[in-house]
Amino acid sequence: MLALADFSTRLIAWQRVHGRHDLPWQNTRDPYWIWLSEIMLQQTQVSTVIPYYARFLARFPDVNALAAAPLDDVMALWAGLGYYSRARNLHRCAQVVSEQFGGAFPQSVDELAELPGIGRSTAAAIASFAFGARATILDGNVKRVLARVFGIDGFPGEKRVENAMWTLAESLLPDAAHPDDVTAYTQGLMDLGATLCVRGKPDCVRCPFAADCVANVTGRQRELPAARPKKTVPTRKTWMLVLKDGDSVLLEKRPPTGIWGGLWSLPEAADEDALAAVAHGFGGTEELHRLAPLTHTFTHFKLDIEPRLAQARGACVQAADGETVWAPLSEIDSFGLPAPVRKLLDALQGSLI
Repeated sequence: MLALADFSTRLIAWQRVHGRHDLPWQNTRDPYWIWLSEIMLQQTQVSTVIPYYARFLARFPDVNALAAAPLDDVMALWAGLGYYSRARNLHRCAQVVSEQFGGAFPQSVDELAELPGIGRSTAAAIASFAFGARATILDGNVKRVLARVFGIDGFPGEKRVENAMWTLAESLLPDAAHPDDVTAYTQGLMDLGATLCVRGKPDCVRCPFAADCVANVTGRQRELPAARPKKTVPTRKTWMLVLKDGDSVLLEKRPPTGIWGGLWSLPEAADEDALAAVAHGFGGTEELHRLAPLTHTFTHFKLDIEPRLAQARGACVQAADGETVWAPLSEIDSFGLPAPVRKLLDALQGSLI
């Protein structure tokens, strides 16, 4: 079995030669850059994050700029990246850092973990990359590496298994006090899981732990880590109203919590008759025209969307509290929209050209 003392030494050596070194958020100790990347990378691939990351830095070059921005601006830039609670927490965290810490991120893992949207693993990553702290991470990539190399059975999302992984991960930390060693080790864990020890077909031949990895030696790469216990994914259904007034469409701001919280979307109802009443309430025709249905998959359920088109009848109702707005289709980029709503409106705009 692999000696625990050898793990960090071999991983650091591998990372310095074969790891990733040119990602936009690397080669910096700026905690703002690092924090932003860590939040965006939660449950999201690097290739997807890179363009969003660049746009965020261009629009909000530091934490104070992000803190001072309207939430709508933040949500609009985040639209399409998914898991929108991250964006709301990102904005709130920036405000806390700006107001309570004078724009300087705290350096300890414990203080970082108390900030909105930052859990134990993310706090450790920020502390390691920004401040050279000796702290362990345990994201999805790291769980996969540990489960395979050390032969850990059980679903990593189960508390008992996760606790065992935390204990193991902490025992593997390098003793070296040099911040560059800690950074290389932490980055190496991420790189190994993201480039070689991938979920589908791991590249065991090039892995520095191939000769010692339990999964590789016993041929259990597909079994480790154990998959999430299967559950039936429920399907929900909603009707969405596309109410047009010339080249504009009515958008309604969603509640701050729940799916698509804080984004602009289309008015909804539980069935077609109720949707006709919604259209009438906003001053539109009750005659609804069927548009192509679509399905959007969330983590825990699928949403079947039945969109219907209605036309405005002269003076239409708009809420006085700013919770609805008539948005020109040509300016739809300035609104934070859920991905399926954006797809629907893009198709509608294309049909009008």
